[in-house]
Amino acid sequence: MNTIPQTTSPEELKDWINAGTDVVVLDVRSAAEFESLHIKGSYNVPLPLLAEHTEELASKLDTKVVLVCQSGVRATEAKTNLASAGFSNAHVLAGGVPAYKQAGGRIVEGSKRWDLERQVRMAAGSLVIAGLAGGRFLSPQIRTVAGVIGAGLTFSAATNTCAMGKALSKMPWNRTANEPTRASVFAQLPSKKP
Repeated sequence: MNTIPQTTSPEELKDWINAGTDVVVLDVRSAAEFESLHIKGSYNVPLPLLAEHTEELASKLDTKVVLVCQSGVRATEAKTNLASAGFSNAHVLAGGVPAYKQAGGRIVEGSKRWDLERQVRMAAGSLVIAGLAGGRFLSPQIRTVAGVIGAGLTFSAATNTCAMGKALSKMPWNRTANEPTRASVFAQLPSKKP
């Protein structure tokens, strides 16, 4: 089983799409992020939904799949999940949706929202500042907050995961009226070829 990220560049994905290559683009970001900006023709399958139904999803895929997110972290996790279910023709888009947009790929833009990674940076930075200020003016023990956030960021980098991002993705402002469900995702995916 190959769990090593197999990446593709935005230019290569553009070439595949323009040439009519049989490729399915799965966007594993939250529905809110997808609504703000996504690759034209891509399907939104948020990572928690993909993780919950990996085997069923893998059994419906029979073509090349490109997994996209904001930077590649969630797409790499999705690729690992699909590989564990026996699907090995998945590629991770290097640089995510922003890189595809920058490369001139066709995208669809909706209402503007902060992407999840920007929200994580804001939350972590605010907590560190609050911890340091609280430690200076209220109680030195409040500095522990800054240390905990620093340790969390180090763990996040070492394991290539993001617990804060997962928690923030469940916040109401990161939800939309059109949250994908198992049924809606499977109804929109292209059928397997006979």
